[in-house]
Amino acid sequence: MTEIRVLMVDDEKRMVELVKLYLEKEGYVVDEAYDGQQALDMINKTKYNLIILDLMLPVVDGWTVCKEIRKKYDIPVIMLTARGEEFDKVLGFELGADDYVVKPFSPRELTARVKALLRRLGPREEQEETLEFPDLIIEPESRMVKVNDKDVDLTPKEFDLLYYLARNRDKVFTREKLLEEVWGYDFFGSLRTVDTHIKQLREKLGRSKAASYINTVWGVGYKFEVVK
Repeated sequence: MTEIRVLMVDDEKRMVELVKLYLEKEGYVVDEAYDGQQALDMINKTKYNLIILDLMLPVVDGWTVCKEIRKKYDIPVIMLTARGEEFDKVLGFELGADDYVVKPFSPRELTARVKALLRRLGPREEQEETLEFPDLIIEPESRMVKVNDKDVDLTPKEFDLLYYLARNRDKVFTREKLLEEVWGYDFFGSLRTVDTHIKQLREKLGRSKAASYINTVWGVGYKFEVVK
């Protein structure tokens, strides 16, 4: 069995130890970091499958850590914070977070989210087919997206969302259905999560024909449509 290594970044040591116990019971290897700089140093030296990242960290804050992660790595990130305002959640997703947990939370809930996120990002038989459209290529095996033969850097969840929509082209999906299929039934986020990721996808696809493939169906949700 392949080792799954998780980095828990939080300056509350008792919380870290408690979450670590739950994750280790699931068979994960858990490393600990107690400030943002320590986390960045560890991420640059060790390959992690997932990072649990508190925002309010000493030395280097969680926002900065997340931005630095996204400059180099495609590692799924679950953000932890005591701030539950919608603005903070949207900003977290725009920085590249894949999930967002507001304190106080139960270790069992966080463990469920870790399992769901890793499951969604794991290899799946139905994701073996490379999808090709005018100006757009989506390669699931390498998790690469090319627009006009140029690589586009997407977060893990942005890739999953684009691939799911493209694989089911011309089908209309509600935000609730996308949350269920892309994030998992045990995701606890709001419907704005989908809107934020769609916005980011369109921006990253730029002024290409590819960006026009993601269509809003007003009053319903979204669909991937290639108009000739």
